[in-house]
Amino acid sequence: PGSIRWRHRCRNQPQLRNFQNQGLSGMKDFRKQKWAPWALSGLILVVLIAIWTIATLPEQAEVNVDPEYAALVGQAASTGSKTPLPTPGDVGEKLWGHISDPFYDRGTNDKGIGIQLGYSIFRVLVGFGLAALVAIPLGFVIGMSPLLYKALDPFIQILKPVSPLAWMPLALYTIQDSDTSAIFVIFICSIWPMLVNTAFGVAGVRRDWLNVAKTLEVSSLRTAFQ
Repeated sequence: PGSIRWRHRCRNQPQLRNFQNQGLSGMKDFRKQKWAPWALSGLILVVLIAIWTIATLPEQAEVNVDPEYAALVGQAASTGSKTPLPTPGDVGEKLWGHISDPFYDRGTNDKGIGIQLGYSIFRVLVGFGLAALVAIPLGFVIGMSPLLYKALDPFIQILKPVSPLAWMPLALYTIQDSDTSAIFVIFICSIWPMLVNTAFGVAGVRRDWLNVAKTLEVSSLRTAFQ
């Protein structure tokens, strides 16, 4: 019986090898397709939605919980008839509600996503524009003056890593206006990359070219723009 099983296994080995080779060649062909990344992304999305759906299935047995928890998550979620986490259907329904009417205005704290997006873009443009107006000229000055570069570099290196989460409460406490505080945080977080990159680029200009400009008695302002 042992020899019969061994012979049978030896006969099946070529078939198994052919099957493995076909699988490997199929995987290689799949990787070469242009639509393969999209197909893989779609498969991952389907798997994640399936896991999300299973995780948010309601429990069968109802359980009485603390009233404060019930007030926080809702009575249905607290008793087990509905999970505290939203289901994919709930998220899709809420998203469609925002998209279908993006410009509604029902008060100070209840505005459509289109109006909020417009406010956000306006704050970003104002904060980024102010940062550019300050950082680019100052970066030119720092890059053209080694003395200023060495004098201001410690302050820049200390303030540059500060997180926006640290600036926001300070701005709200000092300015006491949410819109102006948001613009200030965008400004203070945008100024350091522009300042450092501008100064680094100006400082990287060949000294021979600057010496030629001095020989030709070209002004510093004209040298900076040319």
